Amino acid sequence: MFYRDERVALFIDGANLYAATKALGFDIDYKLLLSEFMRRGKMVRAFYYTALIESEEYSPVRPLVDWLNYNGFTLITKPVKVFIDSTGRRKIKGNMDIELVVDAMEMADHVDHIVLFSGDGDFAPLVAALQRKGVRVSVVSTIRSHPPIIADSLRRQADNFIELEELKDVIGKPPRPVPVEMPVEEAPIAANDD
Repeated sequence: MFYRDERVALFIDGANLYAATKALGFDIDYKLLLSEFMRRGKMVRAFYYTALIESEEYSPVRPLVDWLNYNGFTLITKPVKVFIDSTGRRKIKGNMDIELVVDAMEMADHVDHIVLFSGDGDFAPLVAALQRKGVRVSVVSTIRSHPPIIADSLRRQADNFIELEELKDVIGKPPRPVPVEMPVEEAPIAANDD
């Protein structure tokens, strides 16, 4: 439930939201997402959190990050840490939880409603702390993937759970048309008049 006069802030856990949309089989149009939540209340800020691999020449997330940065989102990024685990495998770590928690607690005095795009159960204590400050919290994730992306503890703590799949028609990118190969017509075989 949203009220048109309430001040709203979005907190998007980029990696978690990406995993949820991939599990559901669609991509988000972030311009539509921003418009949808601006329609629901008075948008104060829309934060997007992601870790970036800076050592690579091209990062697939870079075009999205650049677009978001120029189109009304506040980007919070940090470089991923690359390390070798005990088995000798290269591992990448880029957790943005602390940054999101600190920003949400700082924004709590300036908003009435926070919308958290994540299913990470580690955020349940954050939701409880925000609620104690008088902030309503909606969580956007999915229970329709296998396994569900949202932790039960987070879903229970939230004031409102929004099923991501139900937003697909509102914030999803239209599917790209799949090129259809046209069958090559065979040239008619000329009759032999011999």
